Amino acid sequence: MTQHPERSLRLSGASNFRDLGGYAGAHGQPVRWRRLFRSDHLAALTADDAAVFQALGVTRVVDFRGTSERAAVPYDLPGVRQHALPIEPTVVQRMKDLLDAGQTVTPAQAVGLMQQTYRAFVHDNAAAFAQLFEHLVDSDAPLVFHCTAGKDRTGFAAALILLALGVPRDVVMQDYLLTNDYYRMPALPEARAPRDVLNVLWRVQADFLDAALQAVEHDFGGIDAYLTGQLGVRAPQRARLAELYLTRPMPASL
Repeated sequence: MTQHPERSLRLSGASNFRDLGGYAGAHGQPVRWRRLFRSDHLAALTADDAAVFQALGVTRVVDFRGTSERAAVPYDLPGVRQHALPIEPTVVQRMKDLLDAGQTVTPAQAVGLMQQTYRAFVHDNAAAFAQLFEHLVDSDAPLVFHCTAGKDRTGFAAALILLALGVPRDVVMQDYLLTNDYYRMPALPEARAPRDVLNVLWRVQADFLDAALQAVEHDFGGIDAYLTGQLGVRAPQRARLAELYLTRPMPASL
């Protein structure tokens, strides 16, 4: 029986740090382990975490946090090059605007706000995701991509990567929902929003990712057309991704 690596690295300072390896991609070839990692932010890594990080051989990080988020919680990891691809956290501002207007925000409204956010990833942030793929096809050096919680911007990026590698959509959704098993919501100061609303904002739901993927289907003609037309991931890049990140089939015995 083949022993697979652990998906979660169980770091003390990054609860949502996990490997995208092992999922069956195009032609049944599994995604390679220990090459692609998704995470929440990396500013709270402990010394032991940093040692694990170094042992993984990670030399590059893609950070989707907005400009203010990065400035407020910076980090520096020896030997690791950071690539900032900022996507501003608009849902926070939308929630603040509603509260400032004296509105009582319900969980259903929060779900709607999250769905709007995911549709915006598709329409407004294609340039950032296109740059992510440029880094991916550059080499197969172990790479971590993250935002603050590693659930929304990171979750959509992970979905794009896995879909580009031929992983079935239902499996992509399973990976997306693993955030609810791993992510530890931070201790929050007295909040203006009700707890049930915060639980929507700090977790993930299939409805969120579905909103993005439905926008891809409805507005761009499907994931293949979106990858090609909006992200610049054409046939040569798809082949390069498969070469770098899918396990090569074993040659037939003579």
